[in-house]
Amino acid sequence: MESMITCKRVDVDMDLINSVRKDLSLIDKELNKNANTLSLLGNEVRLKIIYIFLKFDRMCVCDLSDILGMKQSPISQHLRKLKDAGLIVGKREGMTIFYSISENQKEKLRKIMESLGRIF
Repeated sequence: MESMITCKRVDVDMDLINSVRKDLSLIDKELNKNANTLSLLGNEVRLKIIYIFLKFDRMCVCDLSDILGMKQSPISQHLRKLKDAGLIVGKREGMTIFYSISENQKEKLRKIMESLGRIF
């Protein structure tokens, strides 16, 4: 028979609890945005796309399709998710759309990628 370990406190520090709740409420939107970014980067294909853009600046769907060995449709779906989150932008040149990291996200994404290991 397994014994259940539970949290048992003698005193409840309501000042601490209320202080942490207040702190979290002040940064709740930023935490949610970061959680969304990390969730998007939790997908191997999207993580590779961000790596490619950080290292090689910009690419079109055709380039990414050839590099990743995938059809254009799934690549486009990944790009749409990254674009909707504001992580990448697209610029049309003639019939082709070139995607790249959004300028206001470059440093944040570079730091995230660097924190993952010896990538850069």
